[in-house]
Amino acid sequence: MTCAIPLFSTPESSACAEVVAPVIDADAELIEQLQSGSEVAFRTLVDRYQNRVYRTALSLLRNAEEAEDVAQEVFVEVYQTIGRFRGEAALSTWLYRLATSRALKNRRRAQAKKRFAFFTSLLGFGNEVLHEPPDHAHPLTLLEGRQQLQLLMAHIARLPDQQQVAFTLRHEQELSYEEIAAVLGTTVAAVESLLFRARQTLRKHIQPSFRHV
Repeated sequence: MTCAIPLFSTPESSACAEVVAPVIDADAELIEQLQSGSEVAFRTLVDRYQNRVYRTALSLLRNAEEAEDVAQEVFVEVYQTIGRFRGEAALSTWLYRLATSRALKNRRRAQAKKRFAFFTSLLGFGNEVLHEPPDHAHPLTLLEGRQQLQLLMAHIARLPDQQQVAFTLRHEQELSYEEIAAVLGTTVAAVESLLFRARQTLRKHIQPSFRHV
């Protein structure tokens, strides 16, 4: 069974299995086929990486629909620019980089729209509700302790961008420090520093709320 192209399906709706750990040689062959214009290769790329791209975007946006849009944009960009890919980084690193940069860009754009909506409402340009609170439809919210978990996710979302990306890739995508450094274009030491500061910030804000839980 194959996935429809160019439509993107979420992990919940897709019947295509993700290859969890493709070897570098397989990716090298896939890149060569993609650069030759193979639609079969593009379908293989989507099957292999769509779950990871989607969940990376979801971890940063906390909204399933927006994450799906970002994932579609990532694969469209890959399709359009694969001819310029020179293999300076692993294919998976490139995809994580695209997913995180697009998700952060979309989030900043959404935040700007919300700020505009807030100020226009203050100025009296209509009395209608201009935007609804975000739906934090993240898989982790299905676990026990929903309120505490939502509090944690809210504080993660307030971390500086680089800290949030590092924290997300480490704890939700389970990437190694070396892989995160490649995605962010920095050093392992810098990743360690980002994660340390993120954990310190979260501990500072979360511990008082969890003290009596």
